[in-house]
Amino acid sequence: MSHASGIDAATEKRLRDVRVGATALKMSSLVQRNQVLEGVSQALLAHQEEILRANEIDLELARAKATPAFLDRLRLNHQRLIQMQESLRDIVAMPDPIGAVEEEKTLPNGLVLRRVRAPLGVILMIFESRPNVITEALSVALKSGNALIMRGGSESLNTSRVIFKLIAEVIAKVGLPPGTFWGIENTDRGFIQALMKQNKFIDVLVPRGGDSLIEYVVQNATIPIIKNDRGLCHVYIHEDADNAMALNIVENAKVQRPGVCNSMETLLIHAKKKDLLVAIYQRLEAKNVEWFGCHETLQILANKTNVSAATDINFSTEYLDFKMNCRVVESLDQALEHIETFGSRHSESIVTKNEQAARKFQDTVDAAAVYWNASTRFTDGFQMGLGGELGISTQKLHVRGPVGPRELTSLRWIADGTGQVRQ
Repeated sequence: MSHASGIDAATEKRLRDVRVGATALKMSSLVQRNQVLEGVSQALLAHQEEILRANEIDLELARAKATPAFLDRLRLNHQRLIQMQESLRDIVAMPDPIGAVEEEKTLPNGLVLRRVRAPLGVILMIFESRPNVITEALSVALKSGNALIMRGGSESLNTSRVIFKLIAEVIAKVGLPPGTFWGIENTDRGFIQALMKQNKFIDVLVPRGGDSLIEYVVQNATIPIIKNDRGLCHVYIHEDADNAMALNIVENAKVQRPGVCNSMETLLIHAKKKDLLVAIYQRLEAKNVEWFGCHETLQILANKTNVSAATDINFSTEYLDFKMNCRVVESLDQALEHIETFGSRHSESIVTKNEQAARKFQDTVDAAAVYWNASTRFTDGFQMGLGGELGISTQKLHVRGPVGPRELTSLRWIADGTGQVRQ
């Protein structure tokens, strides 16, 4: 091991190669970067059998101990490969964020100043079980001119290995340096812990996963972090809500894909609407959703199965599963207080016909995305027209919400002079 850096010589060489890749990307053309993304999108279906075979191995290894929602996060199929391809091509169609001029002015002394967007540099992303994250992160990072290092969890290792190889082959074919992308297959915790302290080589660290991963990264990293924290999302059914709309939104937010961070974990419902709980329960019954409810919820659903008492631990839990919390509240203010106490600053929604109540909710709730009469499932770079995302940032510096190509740039000043000196 190198005492100076805490990493061995081979790892240090790889990191130096990635730095070279980052420099090359800053100077690369939009055409080159788009060629990589288009090439990867074609490779996904051209090598579909190989990818899905590897994915089946990962699924088989996980089945004995994994929940259905976890297996859903891990699973790839033809339709999901098509979605991955569409996301890549959406990014290809977007304008180049590099060099975009945000502001321009000429000072009284004739100095011309432009505030322009530039890549962050080298990004290290640590993710867990979702292999579709690989191409999504690649597209966002590469479009914005950033070199990318990726390390997935052991659960998705076989699938990741195949996709990493395809990306490396496409990058070589286009003629960009191999350090443009480094897919790490080493799942040793000590190795990644050492990488998280390599400020000299890595500019930004992005963890994408559950509570334990985020906490581990925050405690061990010295590199600046874009935190994609847990999604403890709420839907609040206001007293002026349309019943049919509320049913559809809750069903979609909870069971359309429960294993992702923008799914609903807690339902808040105004006391005047509490009779709607029976209909909601019936809607979700087909998926065997397990309920954890307040005292009033337990009374209303007294004869129902899969219903038990909720504690503060439940209200603080991101299940990522067919489980949910429910609380009956007496007012909008009580709903807002609950979200402030237990929310994760990710995505929140109010269902109501009352615009005044909706605007108060949107203005008060401290979250990356706040919805009126819509499912929380739309907090997604692809759904929001960003092409894809590196994750959903729940922090406030320097980006909040879906992290698209533009969000992986920072602003700097370019100054053109004619010999000016400061007096």
